[in-house]
Amino acid sequence: MTAQDSDYDEGEVPLRGYAALATTFVTGVGLFAVVARRRGVQLPETVPPWDLALLATATFKGSRLLTKAKITSFIRAPFTRREREAEAGEVMDTSRGNGARRAVGDLVSCPFCTSAWVAGGLVGTYACAPRAARLLCAGLTAVTAADWLQYAWSRTEQSAEG
Repeated sequence: MTAQDSDYDEGEVPLRGYAALATTFVTGVGLFAVVARRRGVQLPETVPPWDLALLATATFKGSRLLTKAKITSFIRAPFTRREREAEAGEVMDTSRGNGARRAVGDLVSCPFCTSAWVAGGLVGTYACAPRAARLLCAGLTAVTAADWLQYAWSRTEQSAEG
C-alpha cells in the first residue's frame, strides 16, 4: 500500500468535505443554468480573446486576493492558521480542523483550488451582465498590472542601491 492509500485509510484527507464542496459547486452551476434559462439569458456564442484574457487575469488575481492577501485573512481564519508571512503582503495559511472545516481550509488557502470558484462567478457574471463583468475583470487586471509594476519598481530600486 502506498503512503497516499494510507492517508485515505486513516482519514487524513477530508474526502467527505471535498465531496460536499464539489457538490456545492456543481449545484451552484446547475442552479445558475436553470435560473439563467428561465430568465431568458442569452449565452454568448463565443468569448472573444480579449474577454478571455480579462477573465483569466481577473480569476488569477481574485483567487490570490482570497487565498493569500493579509486583508482577506478574516475569511480564511475560521478554517486556517497562519504558517508564515510571505512576500508582497501575502501570507501562507494552512488548513486546520477535520472534515468539512479542513476541506474548506484547503480550498480557501489554495489559489489553484479557489480559481475554479472565482472563474465560475466571473463567467456567470459575464453571461448575465457582460459589461459589468468586463468592468470588474478590468479592475482586477489593473490590480495585477499594478502588482507587476510594484515588483519592477522594487527591483529597480534594489539594482540602483547595489
